[in-house]
Amino acid sequence: MKTIAIISPKGGVGKSTIALGLAVAAIKAGKIAAVIDLDPQATVAKWKDRRAQDDPAVVSAQASRLVPTLKVAEQGGAEFVIIDTAGRQDDSALQAARHADLVLIPIRPKMADLETLPAAKDVLGMAGNPTAFVVFNWLKPNAVKQAEEAREIVRQTFGLQCAPMHLSDRTIYADAIATGQTPHELDTDGKAAAELDALFRFCSELVNNGTCEHDKGNERAASAA
Repeated sequence: MKTIAIISPKGGVGKSTIALGLAVAAIKAGKIAAVIDLDPQATVAKWKDRRAQDDPAVVSAQASRLVPTLKVAEQGGAEFVIIDTAGRQDDSALQAARHADLVLIPIRPKMADLETLPAAKDVLGMAGNPTAFVVFNWLKPNAVKQAEEAREIVRQTFGLQCAPMHLSDRTIYADAIATGQTPHELDTDGKAAAELDALFRFCSELVNNGTCEHDKGNERAASAA
C-alpha cells in the first residue's frame, strides 16, 4: 500500500480537491484507493455523502488514530491511500507526513501562500523529511511560463522540490466537488481530468520507483487551454 499525504498550513489551496482527484485517478488506473479525512471540516467526508458511487472509500479520523486507520485500509486491500489534512497548524499534517511515502504541498501562486512554505518545511523536518513536492494550483490554464518561474522561486528560496505540472483554475473542479464527483466523471476526456491523471502518474512513479521519468512537453500540452 502506498500513502500520499496532502498538507498545507493554509486553507483554500485545494487539498481536498487534489486528494479526491488523485483517488479517482487511481481508481481509473485500476487501483483500489481510499481517502482518510483528518480535517475537522470534513470536506472529503461530506463529498462522499453526496456521491452515488461506492469508490473511493472515505474514512474520517482523528490524527491520533491515523496509524490504526491506515492498518484497516491496508487490510481492506487499499493500494493507494490519500490523506487529507487540516488547513491550519495542528497535528494532522505532522502525523500524515510521518506515515506518508510522498507528501504533496498545494499552493497558489500568491505571496500569502509562498510565505507558508517555511512552516510546511518545518513539518517535513519534524516528520523525518519524507519525499515532498510543492504542487501549484489555481493557475491560468496557459500560464506555463508563470508556473515555471514560480517553481524556480520555490526551489531557490525555500529549497523545496516542485511537481513539474500544475493544476489550472477551471470551474469543473468546483462543479465536480459540489456533486460528489471529480472532473474525471464530469468530463472524462477533459483538460482537468488530464491534469489529475498527469499528477497521479507522477506520484505513482515516485512512490513505486523512487524516480519519475517525466516528459515536460506532454504535461505542458495537457495543461494548455
